[in-house]
Amino acid sequence: MRYRVLGGTGIEVSVHCLGTMMFGAVGNPDHDDCARIVHAALDRGVNMVDTADMYSAGESEVIVGKALRGRRDDVVLATKVHFPMGEGPNRGGNSRRWIVRAVEDSLRRLGTDWIDLYQVHRPDHTTDVEETLAALSDLVRAGKIRAFGCSTFPAEEIVEAQHVAERRALGRFRTEQPPYSILARGIEASVLPVCLRHRMGVLVWSPLASGFLSGRYRQGQPVDLTSGRPARTPARFDPALPGNAAKYAAVEHLVALADEVGCTLPQLAVAFTAAHPAVTSTIIGPRTMDQLDALLAGAALTLDDTVLDRIDEIVPPGVNLYQPDGVWSPPALTDPSRRRRPMPERAAA
Repeated sequence: MRYRVLGGTGIEVSVHCLGTMMFGAVGNPDHDDCARIVHAALDRGVNMVDTADMYSAGESEVIVGKALRGRRDDVVLATKVHFPMGEGPNRGGNSRRWIVRAVEDSLRRLGTDWIDLYQVHRPDHTTDVEETLAALSDLVRAGKIRAFGCSTFPAEEIVEAQHVAERRALGRFRTEQPPYSILARGIEASVLPVCLRHRMGVLVWSPLASGFLSGRYRQGQPVDLTSGRPARTPARFDPALPGNAAKYAAVEHLVALADEVGCTLPQLAVAFTAAHPAVTSTIIGPRTMDQLDALLAGAALTLDDTVLDRIDEIVPPGVNLYQPDGVWSPPALTDPSRRRRPMPERAAA
């Protein structure tokens, strides 16, 4: 296992990070089995574990907390805040009110006194970023968190947060956690260069393109759209839809390339993300022990320029062949009223 420094924090983390989104009701509900996966990853050199309060409504944090008992000091533990946790107002978002409540809830579920990396899961345009940064800076001073970062922020939001932190003498985002894979390379255009410029660590998620690079979905083979990942997003996997032809064609070229390299398609996909100079660690999110073993079997794999050039030919730099799940959309696009002038009032006769 290789290790890299997380941005400018001085914290060394493994190039593979164990993601736990699949721990709990959403994926693997067996707490003991999930704990065995955590222990196996740690035994093989993984020293970073990433979770979030909203994963299975807090259950993932509970599982991680139980699994890390007796090993907490050896682990760089990361979690996130933003998404609603329960019914009613003020139970989500990036306000000081919610952050100071949410961090206490996460500490309790995780069974720890501190969180190494506390991440803002998505932007929140109802809250000034200064408010968010000030609350997070106070948590660092209080010893509840060691560092903080953001997740799935567009480049302009990252830059604004960095500038606000400098102007207001606040702590700054030390990391960004974006989606990144061979099939979704959009962040290469601006997000990754911005992170490099500001010495931010980068923890990338979905290196297998939401399962499309798992090797299970091949050109010319039937796809069961009623179960597993295809059931959740059938439009992404349906071979009959014209928009998917480029993805299936790319997978075939990548399978052939993986065979030449002497690795599996998932191992090639993970190694590709780790090859970018801005990327600190790639998050792998196994649901089973077999999936963990298969991914970590390629932990030492590095790709030379010849292989990376071949990948560039298959999917050009900066190109997204699909839109990653959960990517934040700015209100300017999702709220029609922000794109339309109000109708003028008619003057009285």
